[in-house]
Amino acid sequence: MAIENPSRDEIKDILKKAKRIAVVGLSNNPDRTSYLVSAAMQNAGYEIIPVNPTIDEALGVKAMASLKDVEGPVDIVNVFRRSEQLFDVAKEFDGIGAPIFWAQQGLVNEEAYEFLKSKGYTVIMDRCIKVEHALTKY
Repeated sequence: MAIENPSRDEIKDILKKAKRIAVVGLSNNPDRTSYLVSAAMQNAGYEIIPVNPTIDEALGVKAMASLKDVEGPVDIVNVFRRSEQLFDVAKEFDGIGAPIFWAQQGLVNEEAYEFLKSKGYTVIMDRCIKVEHALTKY
């Protein structure tokens, strides 16, 4: 099965409705892509929740060790982990009740995609959330 992302209009709707984004693999290093993208989304008004067991905080927010540690609802889980790790993240994602699984640009895993789609989740892979936000905000 090939990866099929939602249309640009659907992505626009997703980003318009979302408020809280849990970012798996968010680094506290301002030179890393995960930090730059998440900072831009935070500056655009989204609440960013860092999910990384190796840091204490990022972007002024206490980091959670895992998705299961995030309190309250999450609208989007944005993933900055290697493609081969996406299935493990997808299994953890399945337990938290978030509707959108978003793997950043360059990240694709068909097993994770099929697992999540079969459970009815919206799955976006190989797309940068910051770029999509910029392209759809008007």
